[in-house]
This record gives sequence, C-alpha cells and structure tokens, in this order.
Amino acid sequence: MSSSSQASLLDLELQPGKPPMLRVETTGDALSWAAEHRDALRAVVAEHGSVLARGLGLRDAAETGAVFSRLTTGLMTEKEAFAPRRAYADGVYSSSQWPPNQPMCMHHELSYRLEFPGLMLFACLSAPTEGGATAVADSQTVLDALPTELTQRFEREGWLLTRSYNDEIGASVAEAFGTEDRGAVESYCRANAIEFEWQPDGGLRTRQRRSAVVRHPVTGRRCWFNQIAFLNEWTIAPEVREYLVDVYGADGLPFNTRFGEGDPIGEDVVQLLNQVYEDNTAREPWQAGDLMLVDNVRTSHSREPFEGPREVLVAMADAVRLADCSPTVEVTAG
Repeated sequence: MSSSSQASLLDLELQPGKPPMLRVETTGDALSWAAEHRDALRAVVAEHGSVLARGLGLRDAAETGAVFSRLTTGLMTEKEAFAPRRAYADGVYSSSQWPPNQPMCMHHELSYRLEFPGLMLFACLSAPTEGGATAVADSQTVLDALPTELTQRFEREGWLLTRSYNDEIGASVAEAFGTEDRGAVESYCRANAIEFEWQPDGGLRTRQRRSAVVRHPVTGRRCWFNQIAFLNEWTIAPEVREYLVDVYGADGLPFNTRFGEGDPIGEDVVQLLNQVYEDNTAREPWQAGDLMLVDNVRTSHSREPFEGPREVLVAMADAVRLADCSPTVEVTAG
C-alpha cells in the first residue's frame, strides 16, 4: 500500500496555520495504538512533513519512550548538543534547557552534524499555561520564499557554525561530546570535519562548515536545512548578547553563524530569515498527552516562549547522513 493511501486511513484535520492533527481514542493503551497505526502515521509524515496526534494520554517517560521506539527504526544518542538536556532513558530526552521567556527559533535539529535525525518525536506530559508550542514550517516553502540571491550565496558557500564552550551558557564540552577527555574530543572533531582550538583557559572553540540547502534523502526535494538564524548572535535577546560580548568577547560567543567563507551575517539577514519562517509557521498549543512527529529535513521546528510548567519529551530517530542529501558544500572528515 502506498504512503498516501496509508495516510488516508487516518482522519486528519488539515487547517491553514496548524500542523496536521489526528484525534485518537486509545482507551488508555497508547503503545498498542502506536503499534497498530505506525505505518499510517509515518505515511502522514511522509506526505505532510509532520503530524500531531491528540488523545493518546501519554503520562510518563517510560510509556513515552516505548511509544517512541515502536514508531521508529531506532532512537539516536544526541551528540554536539547546543544546550543541555536531561536524559530519561537511552534516546529519550527532555526538551533543551532554554530560558522560558526566550524563543527557540525555527531550526532543523543537529543540521550542523554529518549525521542527523531524519525524524523528530515530541510528547507533551505537562502543557504550559501559556505559549510553548512546538511550531513547524515547511523547508521547501521557506526556501522558495527567500530571495534567490541570498539562497544562491548560501548554496555556493554553505554556512559556518562557530562555538565557544564554557560552563555558563549552552552545552558544556562534556554535554556536547559525551566526554571531557581532550583526546576523545579531538578524535571526534577530526572524524566529523570540525576544526578545533583549545584556549589558554582550557576552553574549546570549534568551527564547522555545512550546506545550507540539501535534498531530501527520499523525495529529492530541495530543502532549506540549517540553523543559521537560530544560532546567530542577532537572534539572542539584546541584553543577553551585550552581556555575553562583554564577558567573552565578540569572538567568544557560545555559538554564532556566518556565511560559509567567513563573512558575518547581518542583523537584517537574520530578521529576514525569521520573518519568512514566521510567515510560513504552523502552530497548535500543546495539550497534555499529545504526540508529535516531524520530518527533520523537510520541516523545521521551534519552541515558543511560555509561562508555567512545561514538560515535553524529545527523541531523535532514523539517522540520515549528510552525504546522502546532495550537499552543496564538500566537507572532508579526518
């Protein structure tokens, strides 16, 4: 049975400005429902890029992890995280620890790695009182809406991610690489086309150049696939940016992005990128028990500011190699 006919077996709600939604009744057995509807759910994601399943009643990390595993070919262990997470079990994490009053702008998870998740899974155990949606945007639509001259430059040059690791902001070396051993970190960097430099105070700075536009590994469609806007200095709240520059210097920000050949990306470009994302955003407030699946290449996601307790579990699955996505910038791992 084709993916489109599989998807038609589910009664989807398709509304402008909202992700595809499926209202389900599980009679308290989310795992059995996930097993029975796995192929149909995956078919919806293949056709639409994401799906929000409402009514599963997911209650805890153990049940959620089992559902995540049932829906995928294998959960991934996160490497090169940009912010800390709590690990509930192998491959099951909290959402990134990020100030609730600050948005996590649209991005594709781990798009700066040579291997990244093809599928993101989210489950809401506790919904905030206000805000906090995991919003989505179609990356092909975003690419088509951006100025051609800008996207052509990014296709030629790619984008450059610079990181300065410290124990105050963002993920530490141990949280990003899973070890504090310098030799192991250096070996990982060489194997993953990451330039590195140890600082006199023992800190680590890295640079990695990646493609900003890739082709979907299944459909071949061109996708705007990166974290250029999210990890750029101009997306940081002004008062936070000023503090970080004052403490660490302009070159010591915990993360920043540039054009692939090293030129700074202006505030106007970052504002343009975020505006195009906003113009093409689909959002639905979380309800406790919700499950969301997102094609990580075709669809970007964000986390909006929120108030009140918010517990959303995350898993990354179905690893994809950058080399299988027609990258426009060649990288050579050591």
